[in-house]
Amino acid sequence: MKEEFECQLKEFVQSLQAYISTNDGQWTIKGFIDVFQNIYTISSDTKIISKILEIHLFPKIMEFAQMYGYKVVLAEHQNYYPDISFVKKDNEKVKFAVDFKTTYRNSKKPFLCNGFTLGSHGKYFEDRMSTKNIQFPYGDYMGHFCLGIIYDRTKSDSINETKSYKMRELYSISSVMSGFQFFVTEKWKIASDKSGSGNTANIGSIKNISDIINGNGVFSKLGESWFDDYWMNYNKIIISNNKGGTKKIISLNDFVEYRKGDHSLIVLKNNKSPKKADK
Repeated sequence: MKEEFECQLKEFVQSLQAYISTNDGQWTIKGFIDVFQNIYTISSDTKIISKILEIHLFPKIMEFAQMYGYKVVLAEHQNYYPDISFVKKDNEKVKFAVDFKTTYRNSKKPFLCNGFTLGSHGKYFEDRMSTKNIQFPYGDYMGHFCLGIIYDRTKSDSINETKSYKMRELYSISSVMSGFQFFVTEKWKIASDKSGSGNTANIGSIKNISDIINGNGVFSKLGESWFDDYWMNYNKIIISNNKGGTKKIISLNDFVEYRKGDHSLIVLKNNKSPKKADK
């Protein structure tokens, strides 16, 4: 059932490129409009872009759900996980979590992106029956997926946030982003072993775009059970260090050694430029 849902979702996202892009690859959303038909450009703030993209794609999401017999349940609160719960209409025990993820390419190293967070490793992740900050208990979901978009940011000197435009000028407005690349994958397959944001309990992602597209995260060969075990125990297990003191485990290498696992199954992070093919 999970594999079937993933295939359906991957096939679905192939149609989204044309839906949100102009012929030259720019975002079809140019700004927002008031009742006087003044158009204001969108900020390049990633949180704003992510939310507008989600709204833009929602009609298509509803088409997908209807096509395959799912109900769409949106997160009741802003900080709830996931963004969308797909619940099978004829069997409500079948649930899938889908989070929208957007990130931009590194302008100097375009094979890398800025990365993103993959949800909390806090209460609801540790206690799979908890309802704290989650739509349904984590353990109720048959799979946890990311529907992601990687894009190029438009140079800041091409965007004038202080200017308004008229409808006749619509096509002269630069989009804040272009060059979209969609992906669908289970979140554990693209997870890093590092926290994704500051002091919050968020799981970080890998940053190599090719590895994201192909689901080659650090846990991808170890398996989902290792991902769960590691992040449930992140920064909690204390071991001896090589200086005679102690330290908490915050790396997959230390964790696999602690659990007496196979180090050869750790997929190393790949943040180096790909080698050019010989001519």
